[in-house]
Amino acid sequence: MEKKQIAIIGAGISGLLACKYTLSKGFNPIVFETQSSTGGVWTKTLSTTKLQTPRSSYQFSDFPWPSSVTREFPTHDQVLDYVRSYAYHFDLVKHIKFNAKVVGIEFRGFSDEEMKSWKLWNGNGMPFGSHGKWKVLVKDLKNYSTQLYTVDFVILCLGRFSDVPNIPEFPPNQGPEAFSGKVIHSMDYAAMDYQSAANFVKGKRVTVVGFQKSAMDIAMECSAVNGVTKPCTVLYKTEHWNLPDYLPWGIPLAYLYLNRFSELLLHKPGEGILLSLLATMLLPLRSIFSKFVESYIKRKHRLARYGMVPKHSFVHEISSCLTATVPEKFYDKVEEGSIILKKSQSFSFCEEGILIRREAAAPLETDLVILATGFRGDKKLKDIFVSKTFQNYIAGSPKQTFQLYRSEAFHSIISYGFLTNYNINFIFGFREIIHPQIPQLAVIGYSEGLSNLFTSEMRCRWLAEFLAGTFKPPAIKEMEKDMENWNEYMKRYSGKYCRRSCLSILHIWYSDQLCKDMGMNPKRKKGIFAELFEPYGPMDYVPS
Repeated sequence: MEKKQIAIIGAGISGLLACKYTLSKGFNPIVFETQSSTGGVWTKTLSTTKLQTPRSSYQFSDFPWPSSVTREFPTHDQVLDYVRSYAYHFDLVKHIKFNAKVVGIEFRGFSDEEMKSWKLWNGNGMPFGSHGKWKVLVKDLKNYSTQLYTVDFVILCLGRFSDVPNIPEFPPNQGPEAFSGKVIHSMDYAAMDYQSAANFVKGKRVTVVGFQKSAMDIAMECSAVNGVTKPCTVLYKTEHWNLPDYLPWGIPLAYLYLNRFSELLLHKPGEGILLSLLATMLLPLRSIFSKFVESYIKRKHRLARYGMVPKHSFVHEISSCLTATVPEKFYDKVEEGSIILKKSQSFSFCEEGILIRREAAAPLETDLVILATGFRGDKKLKDIFVSKTFQNYIAGSPKQTFQLYRSEAFHSIISYGFLTNYNINFIFGFREIIHPQIPQLAVIGYSEGLSNLFTSEMRCRWLAEFLAGTFKPPAIKEMEKDMENWNEYMKRYSGKYCRRSCLSILHIWYSDQLCKDMGMNPKRKKGIFAELFEPYGPMDYVPS
């Protein structure tokens, strides 16, 4: 029998995992990658970028970190080498077409009317159909020729933190066009080599818009180049509980938020009466955990001194995957005056620089503005579809979150601390991997967690089993009901950030659902005490 052809779009971490696990089930994957190498977002980073989560939580379950890497938070070069070593170790590179940009995908075989009448996913509740095929139009970025591929299934591993920058909108004549200086996105800054980036900001009054990881890293690099003579201003909208490390008062954060006991403190999608009652009874303990971490961050960073104490709780922050680690000595730079923190709910441009709302008429004079305002992953995902119907399915309703079945809520606009007025939302379904109304297609790599690699691997393993026929999805109406359960969960714990996709403090519960589908025992520890209190991570799910 001829092998089913699987098109995988993107050769970052998710794309490599999808390739590896579909190969293991006897499929024929072909990976299309825009860049000339593997690595995804790790191929273009700032010089100070390092892993945000501990090394032990960010690794492939069947390919541990080499013994030569001893840092708890490896550098970007070490992460990139690790990811590329994985690709070569499992001989995945031969399945990748580099410098190949997918410009459009179109499903053929059924009309829109036929698909709308389906009660089962793909019409038959199976991963493949007898008539449906995807047409994938690919542009060769070297010779600019195009080629059309026909495949049985598409896996979108486009990533959220690249390609399409999220640029704030401004009224006429109040945007970058009114400014005599230069405005770039953090993506453009990261694309420069390290020496060019240093030369670019040298001697300039720089304003960085945003207050999450990219913004803080760029501000640190600017302060290292210019010092107090040309301080870097960080313009932010919301204070965040950014972590100094993962050891609040000496206790690993994983023991507070990444074990089964910590998940008993939360109401979960589709939980029974007993679990719901237990979560209600343990509510005070969840608050104690949050206050415990907050007290450590406030003390370590001297947040009160700088007026940087957030108004929301740490559990709210981590539930939305908004936490980031602060660069070492960041607040020392604030203390010395080489970094200036400035809060504003909105701003606009004028010839001399930036006008900050509710302040005096005098502008914030600057020579260079770097927008660390995230990316439009939503636009990249939507635009790849030729069908307007599928584009509308992806866009969803403004009142709903981006979900896939067995999923968490999703919002692809990553604000990095300075939200714009975009409000794009999505609806997805089955295990947050397949959409109820879009046949023979899956999305991997759009959700967040304390280890995006681990989350993507579990989903790729699940998807490979699904493609192999190990299990079937429920009826479309059941998928939609499950989606709504996740929607309510995110509203409860993430507040105004509920459109973000985040598994950070419920990843064990989510992984349990995937394990059950795959026929795996979800309980991965030895002994009741270990099962309840030891943190869960990638090595607990080593393939047998």
